[in-house]
Amino acid sequence: MKTSKNIYIRTSTKRILTKNLFSLFALLLTTSLLTTSCNPTDDANDGLQNEEPPTAQEFKNNRDIALNNHTQLFNFNTGDGYISLTSENGVQINLNANCLTDNGNPVSGDITLEYVEIFEKGSMLTTNKPTMGKLPNGDKALIITGGEFFIEATQNGTILDTNCGLQLMIPTSLTGGADPDMSLWTGEIDADGNLVWDEIEDNTNGDGGLFLEGENYYGILDGFGWTNVDKFYNDPRPKTTLQVEAPGGYDNQNSAIYLSYDGELPALAQLDTYDDTLNIFSEHYGQIPIGLDCHVIFISEADGEWRYAIKPVTIVANEIITFYLGETTVGTEASLTALINDLP
Repeated sequence: MKTSKNIYIRTSTKRILTKNLFSLFALLLTTSLLTTSCNPTDDANDGLQNEEPPTAQEFKNNRDIALNNHTQLFNFNTGDGYISLTSENGVQINLNANCLTDNGNPVSGDITLEYVEIFEKGSMLTTNKPTMGKLPNGDKALIITGGEFFIEATQNGTILDTNCGLQLMIPTSLTGGADPDMSLWTGEIDADGNLVWDEIEDNTNGDGGLFLEGENYYGILDGFGWTNVDKFYNDPRPKTTLQVEAPGGYDNQNSAIYLSYDGELPALAQLDTYDDTLNIFSEHYGQIPIGLDCHVIFISEADGEWRYAIKPVTIVANEIITFYLGETTVGTEASLTALINDLP
């Protein structure tokens, strides 16, 4: 009896210990599963935890290369007088070489003219030349473009001015057709390196510098720099402010967020304000239509190429959209440009 009793006690203790160990294992397993299921970034960032974000200069280098890839160069002599140059897409640049000056002084000799033309949103994105126009109160809103243009004349590296202006003739076939509501805008690069567009309200001719004749726009420019043929996007729906969170380590110095409106091909909005405490990009002005179908685009740099992610979104009020690093793809400028141009 004594021996049997001792055996029974040891057997009971073993059962109790086994049961407790099984319960502890089940608890740990359940906790692990719950922790994993509650963290949406685990799968999204799988394999990229040690990925180093690029520097601001590396990201800028990508944009500079893209802009250089869109730059055309023309050479002429001041002795050529009134000249007409034709771009790769058929835009005509008309100017009087005798009007070129350096600090107000006439110049003579060989001149280089640098020219950029952008008609598609993929090129607007890689070169960081979105279509954001300044409203009368200083806020910014999307504008629909009929082409973005940059013109600069130099001699031996010195940037020149003109004292009699120049003219652009832009075929409407490049802009989706003639639109009498288009006007002329000038662009300025702000302190953050972003291009902001201002509408030319009037000029000496009273036409804002742009008129439509037949199948061409004619832009009368006072001088060199960035010029745009544009009009404000108009949507009667209620508006909201869109906020987007970038992956950790990515901010407004080494990445950017853009917004492509479905059905509006020649336009690209930018979320140009940034909260470094919350890591939130925003357009800040509350100009995004509620119910808008669009694509939100995150871009950055990775080993000399582009890191990007594109999300289809229908805008709801006060929404915050989050990008995870694991959702991104790395590709060439050409592949990124093609993807953006193919958006609806």
